[in-house]
Amino acid sequence: MFVPEACPICGAKPDPKLRPFCSARCADVDLGRWFTGQYRVPAKPEEDEGNEAD
Repeated sequence: MFVPEACPICGAKPDPKLRPFCSARCADVDLGRWFTGQYRVPAKPEEDEGNEAD
């Protein structure tokens, strides 16, 4: 299993209970970034579904 060597938010040593974060604060910062749209998962544009046979 991959265990990061540093917290992705602040760079401190991760807490095993909060892995990969070092604190609840850093975990909350990361969650806030997802909620505000700073992180995005790339996706393909949807194709026209009207051409499919039913």
